[in-house]
Amino acid sequence: MFLKGLKDKFKHKSGVKFLQEELSKTAPTVDRSSGITSIGCIVDLDNFDKPELFFEFVDEYKLRPNAVKIIGYKSYYDKNSPYSTPVFSDKDLGWKGAIENSYALEFLTREYDLLVNYYNEENLLLQLMTVKTKARVRVGFKEVDQKLNDLILGLPLKDFKTFKLELKKYLRVLNEIE
Repeated sequence: MFLKGLKDKFKHKSGVKFLQEELSKTAPTVDRSSGITSIGCIVDLDNFDKPELFFEFVDEYKLRPNAVKIIGYKSYYDKNSPYSTPVFSDKDLGWKGAIENSYALEFLTREYDLLVNYYNEENLLLQLMTVKTKARVRVGFKEVDQKLNDLILGLPLKDFKTFKLELKKYLRVLNEIE
């Protein structure tokens, strides 16, 4: 038990070091044309329990039905419990910032036009997912490290309706949508 705790502590420390190194680099550019055709959403399910609301983006931006991909984070989850959203947790942290979860790895293999970082607390795994995801435009909240996002909104996490309206307004200004 003691050794497992020590091992987890060292994994966390190596993950923090990896995150700091990635944030100090310039973000890689994703070679995609402007316009929103695919959206990735990283959601903190401990603080926001309605991830299905993100599928409203399909109608909102006139996307294909499978254009929105959602992955949720829970600090602890039971693998035997059915979740409507693919989930990863703290126990999926590997060495040097690696995420050892099949859902997360599948999410990371895709490229997105828009990445919605729907969390407002500093959390190593959520931040690692954000850094590793290939996206042209990243949107998040002001409470987390501002190097992670291109567009930062100062809204409460629970107010999804206002988030959706503000996001659409700013994407219009950036000529990403009509």
